[in-house]
Amino acid sequence: MLSVCRQYIKDIHHAEDVLITGFMKVFSGLEQFEGKGSFEGWVRRIMVNECISHLRARRQMQYLEDAPYEEGLSDDFEQTSHVEEIQAAIDSLPDGCKAVFNLYAIEGYKHREIAEMLGITEGTSKSQLSHARQLLRQHMANLKVYDHETG
Repeated sequence: MLSVCRQYIKDIHHAEDVLITGFMKVFSGLEQFEGKGSFEGWVRRIMVNECISHLRARRQMQYLEDAPYEEGLSDDFEQTSHVEEIQAAIDSLPDGCKAVFNLYAIEGYKHREIAEMLGITEGTSKSQLSHARQLLRQHMANLKVYDHETG
């Protein structure tokens, strides 16, 4: 679950704090688990919600309302097998883009669900995902150029 928290929160110490808070909620709410779906999925959802709450409380999530949405673009970073490079690329995203990217690409939420969770419009969710993909492609392209120059 720490890796789930790290996907949303760059600073490992803050991610650990959120993890602890999340597990406190898990243990204090065990009777709320109805056995529908996996226990891991239930815990994961609590962790994701806790990360979002943490970012909101720190007012770190900002969104670009006017960013154009581009559908169907492939992500170059998906072809990279270096986990550290991918995590560094995701960490470099602005927190709003990062949250939407993680919720959509990693957690599998739909834009409607993301909009409800984050208190934004569905269009903003789509534009944030598009912006995140663009930034990630740029980050990975820069890594490829660096690798060719040093390799």
